Amino acid sequence: MRWIWIDRILELERGRRCVTIKNVSAAEDVLHDHFPAEGNRPAMPVMPNTLIIEGMAQTAGIMVGHAGDFKEKVILAKITKAVFTDAARPGYTIRHTAEMDNFSKAGASTHGKTELIDPNTGETKPLAEITLMFSHIDHNMAGLEFPEHNFVFTGQLMEMLEASGFKSGE
Repeated sequence: MRWIWIDRILELERGRRCVTIKNVSAAEDVLHDHFPAEGNRPAMPVMPNTLIIEGMAQTAGIMVGHAGDFKEKVILAKITKAVFTDAARPGYTIRHTAEMDNFSKAGASTHGKTELIDPNTGETKPLAEITLMFSHIDHNMAGLEFPEHNFVFTGQLMEMLEASGFKSGE
């Protein structure tokens, strides 16, 4: 099973920018492991930062894939920077905004910001700054055999793209 850490694509500009959202729900089991009640301290459920990075990687990865018409197998190659200034708690919405720095046959580099949207006021506040590098593995892993089908851009991600009002060829 693949886990998708974004719920909807809000904006997608070819080769330039992608904006997504993720609603943080108390129904997600993974939140309760971070951090369970201990001693006299009550539980403090938060979305783990690694999953927030994965949400940004999915956002930026869609942007990179879209720039190449989803013909390449795009994988996350490196997390260059991930600086967090807050925690994502149940009830909040996470908004990822990824922008393209460089795109080539070998891969791409991106940077982005992640914000929290307050469920009570609608106000946004910074959550993280994340810089990522992606690889087009068919061009960079010479001599290795990969499946012909695109195992990165699976039905789930492509369905989300279309449900958000975008087509893979736009």
